Amino acid sequence: MERSARGQFLQRLFRSIAQVELTETQSLDFWDQALARRHELSESLGKKVALQAALVDVLASAGLLRLPILMEYEELRKLQINAATDPLTTLYNRRFFEEYFEKELNRSMRYNHKLALVVFDLHRFKEVNDRFGHPQGDTLLQMAASTLRKSLRTSDYAFRIGGDEFALLLPQSDTEQASALSRRLRAAYASSIEPLNLRIPLALDYGLAVYPEDGELQEVLIRVADERLYQLKNGTRIAPPASSPEATSRTTATETKPLELRLVEPRPVEPKPVETRSVETRPVEARPSEPRTVEPSLAEPKFVEPRPKVTPVLTASLETSPTGEPRKTGAESRRWERVSLANTHAYALIGEGVERTARVLDLGYGGVALETSRPEEFSDAFHAVLHVPILPPVRVSLRRVYQKQGNAGTTRIGCSFVT
Repeated sequence: MERSARGQFLQRLFRSIAQVELTETQSLDFWDQALARRHELSESLGKKVALQAALVDVLASAGLLRLPILMEYEELRKLQINAATDPLTTLYNRRFFEEYFEKELNRSMRYNHKLALVVFDLHRFKEVNDRFGHPQGDTLLQMAASTLRKSLRTSDYAFRIGGDEFALLLPQSDTEQASALSRRLRAAYASSIEPLNLRIPLALDYGLAVYPEDGELQEVLIRVADERLYQLKNGTRIAPPASSPEATSRTTATETKPLELRLVEPRPVEPKPVETRSVETRPVEARPSEPRTVEPSLAEPKFVEPRPKVTPVLTASLETSPTGEPRKTGAESRRWERVSLANTHAYALIGEGVERTARVLDLGYGGVALETSRPEEFSDAFHAVLHVPILPPVRVSLRRVYQKQGNAGTTRIGCSFVT
C-alpha cells in the first residue's frame, strides 16, 4: 500500500481501537513503533509476540489507550478496503486514483509502454436526481460502476473520482484499444439502463488520453481527457436556443463544417455571358415626350439562355444505383465520390436517448453507408451522430435508401442525408 493511503488506513485503525484522533503522520509513527516493539518483545521473550500486544504496549506507554479493542484480521482487512474504496460503488476512490496514476505512469515511462486514461461521466445525471430522487441516482451510479468492472482486465483499474465521474487506467493500451473499450462500455451501459424506462437520455460520456502521444505529465493527460469528454458532450447534446448567450458564444456540432453534412442547397453558379437571340441591341432614339429606351439587360429572361435548374442535395443524393453508387458522370461525379472509412474505426451513434452503435463504412456528399448486425433496429428515417476522423461529432438526419447483406452476418445500409 502507498504511504499516504497507509496513513489514512492506520488513522482509522487507531481511531477504532483506541478512540483517539491522530494525524496520518502520527499514525505512521505509532505503527512503526509497534512493529519495532513487537520485534523487541519477541527477542526478549524468545517467542513470537502478537501484533495486538505490541500495539497495546505502545499506545499504553503514550497514554492513548482508553478503550482497548481486540480486532480480528477480517475486521482489519475491512478497514484497509474502506480506506481505498468508494463506499457506494466499491470502486477505488480518488485518492487511490492519483497514487496509482502516478505509479503506472512512471512504470510506462520506465518500460516504454503506452498508458491510456479514460474519464467518464453520466450525461444529464442531474435531471435524474431532480426528477426521481437521489436513491435512483445512486442505483444508476452503481450500475455504471458494475459496467466498468465487468469489462476490465486484471491489469486495469477503475475509480470513482467524483459525484458522477469515473476513470479507467489501462496499462499497455493504445488509442484504438481504449476507444473500442469506451464505445463498448457506453453501449453496454445504455442496454443495462434501458429496462428502467427513465425517459431521460442518460448516457456514459467519455474522453481519453494516451501516454506518450497526448502528453507525458499526469495533469496534461487529465486535461486532454477532460477536453475530449467535453467535445463528446457538445456533439450529442441539443443545441441551446438561438437567443441564449451560450448559443451566440459557441458553434454547435450541427453548425460546424463540412457544410455538405448540413444539406443546404448549393449556391447557383453565376452564368457565363451569353449571346442574345436575334435582339436588336442598337439604342432606340427616344421621343421628346417619352423617356429614352436603354438597351436590353441580360437579366431579362427573354434575352438570355435560361439558367440551369438547381437540384437540391436531397434529390440528387437519391439518384443512386442499387449498390449506392451515384449516377453522376464526368466532372460532377468527383463531387459525389465516396470516401472509404473502413479502416479508420469511424462509427455512428444511432437513435435518440438510448443509442446504438453502427460502423461507418464510407461517407460522401449525399449520404453515408453503415454496417450493423441488427438491421431490424433501423427505421426508414432516423437520427445519428457521426464520429469520423478529423471532423468533430456531427448530428445528422438519415433516410435508408438500400440494404445489402455483407460479410460475417453483417448488413450494409446505405443512407442519404435529409434536411
